[in-house]
Amino acid sequence: MTKVKARMAGDTRAARITYAVARGALVILSMIWNRLTVEGKENVPATGAFVLAPVHRSNMDTPYASATTRRRIRYMGKDSLWKRRWAGWVLTAVGGFPVSRGSLDREAVSRALTVLERGEPVVVFPEGERKSGPLVQPLFEGAAYLAAKAQVPILPVGIGGSERAMPKGARWIRPAKVHVVVGEPIAPPTLRAGGRIDRDANHAVTEELHARLQELFDRAQVRVGR
Repeated sequence: MTKVKARMAGDTRAARITYAVARGALVILSMIWNRLTVEGKENVPATGAFVLAPVHRSNMDTPYASATTRRRIRYMGKDSLWKRRWAGWVLTAVGGFPVSRGSLDREAVSRALTVLERGEPVVVFPEGERKSGPLVQPLFEGAAYLAAKAQVPILPVGIGGSERAMPKGARWIRPAKVHVVVGEPIAPPTLRAGGRIDRDANHAVTEELHARLQELFDRAQVRVGR
């Protein structure tokens, strides 16, 4: 690991302390304001990397997902959020790294794999951008791809109530109940000889992830009265 890669990934003592403080504050505030509860924490690996794959209905989904574990989780964010230096520093410190939308961002994939290889979890929203409604939309295969390349499990997560708490376009967080359900890990797709991705296996795991996410999302929605 080079110093450059470590800096890009925000792997400093200050960044880790900042993440712990920010995560703790957000979780406590969410427990008070949104009566946040988490089910299935026992499914979160205590060590080693994994791909955390939640449904995506709100900008608050990443903070809510961070309540699943005290371990530092990393996540991708649209690169425009890093345009201002102070904002970029904060986002990096709390575990974020930028990706370019609308194209295959090889650097973002490389960063995500670097983080996974270091044994840290990475958040990937398999639906892509924020969606709306009770149905899990068709998934991109990026979560399965990263899991296959790093040979780490995928952890599906249903988040109920986040769209009501902060829907798309909202400027403030509403005091709506939020419940998070963590499912059992899904094994990564197998690799072919030479470390190549098996497209059929990658697609099959993505389909399995879709079904599991719908089940967990439904359960979470029931718990918040939807």
